[in-house]
Amino acid sequence: MTNLKENWDKILHMLEGEIPDISYKTWFQPLKVKSIDKENKILYLITDNSLSISLINSRYRRIFENTINSIFKDNYSFSLEYQEDEAPVINNVGDNEPEFKDEYYFNPRFNFKNFVVGNNNKLAHAAAVAVAENPSEAYNPLFLYGGSGLGKTHLMHAIGHHILKTRNDIKVLYVSSEMFMNEMVSALRKNELRNENNMSGFRKKYREVDVLLIDDIQFLEDKISTQEEFFNTFNSLFSLNKQIIISSDRPPTKLKKMDERLTSRFQWNLVADIIPPDYETRIAILINMAELDGITVNDDLMAVITLIAENIKENVREMEGAFSRIVSFSNLLNEKINSAFAKKVLKDIISSSSREITPDKIKRIVCSYFNIKETDMVSSKRTRSIAFPRQIAMYICREMTDLSLPKIGEIFGGRDHSTVLHSYDKIATEIKTKDSVKQIVDNLQTSVREN
Repeated sequence: MTNLKENWDKILHMLEGEIPDISYKTWFQPLKVKSIDKENKILYLITDNSLSISLINSRYRRIFENTINSIFKDNYSFSLEYQEDEAPVINNVGDNEPEFKDEYYFNPRFNFKNFVVGNNNKLAHAAAVAVAENPSEAYNPLFLYGGSGLGKTHLMHAIGHHILKTRNDIKVLYVSSEMFMNEMVSALRKNELRNENNMSGFRKKYREVDVLLIDDIQFLEDKISTQEEFFNTFNSLFSLNKQIIISSDRPPTKLKKMDERLTSRFQWNLVADIIPPDYETRIAILINMAELDGITVNDDLMAVITLIAENIKENVREMEGAFSRIVSFSNLLNEKINSAFAKKVLKDIISSSSREITPDKIKRIVCSYFNIKETDMVSSKRTRSIAFPRQIAMYICREMTDLSLPKIGEIFGGRDHSTVLHSYDKIATEIKTKDSVKQIVDNLQTSVREN
């Protein structure tokens, strides 16, 4: 390994080519190497900008790891720490320019073409497309909510991409709520230090845009002054018929520490949720990811994709991270990607917990056995080809889990507990009278226990 500084210079040079200019200069160029642990293969980095830590960890970690590994030609990880500059200097900025820079950059992979639509996100996707095609005319404000890693930021970036591509007369601004708050604090601090009116520059920046996208609004809970400023910004934009798109990890009614005036405004138009994807959608997401990376989807890769989709269900970002991890290790170790290799790489994920018996597992195994879709299980279809597998799945849920009849009914499309009981009794009777049904149920229960 050559000189560390020389290697770091190479890494910075490669990153400059990977990351758009404004993001690179603002967030990444100031990074410094603190030390390197050759034994544990960890590169320790420091920065005096706390926002860059959040941005790198949430959006650019994979690019950083791949770049570091390509330079060191080994499987290195990195640790990024905040460290105050010994001699902080206040930037020489004018009255109308805030100290912090906003995130003008939209991730090129986060577009509508690469977004996999499923039952879990259909409404949110349709609303996002409508807003992107007709800002301020479709849904204003648009409020997207859902758990971490389910695609809210992807949709927001996709909206920004589409507007910038199709409307050169519209000014678009995308920021996190954390960045909004930090910019406001910075402007207030400069007012105190210099006795200047920097708040006018801050307000002009946010209130003269045509489209404002603000991510993770829940971060403003308990931030009274910032909420007040955002309330006034919201009112100003809305009164001028400017488009506002907001994301959160919860619906407006669950933002208990947010000003009621704000939460009521968040509900003025469309509130759309994104829930964890079903099995088929998880498979489609991973296939799409492989194709974007130029990886051939063969039988071995499908086995790996199935393995990931079966073990990671609640977080798309974690699922994609697991796939990237397998691909990275395969390239580093020159190993073929197959299920055996994937199990080694993901041994911390694929543990004994993967054998836990859950309704999702039962539905998946029953659907696979009868060659039907999981969505059929919760649909209103009553044909024999759907109703019979559904009744068996309900029977197995009753036998192999401690779920109540109402809970099982809820899981299977909001059915009444009497429907579940009828299904259970019907299959229990057929097990006693029909050997074929008994054999099917025995085989399925064995598969549920062993997989």
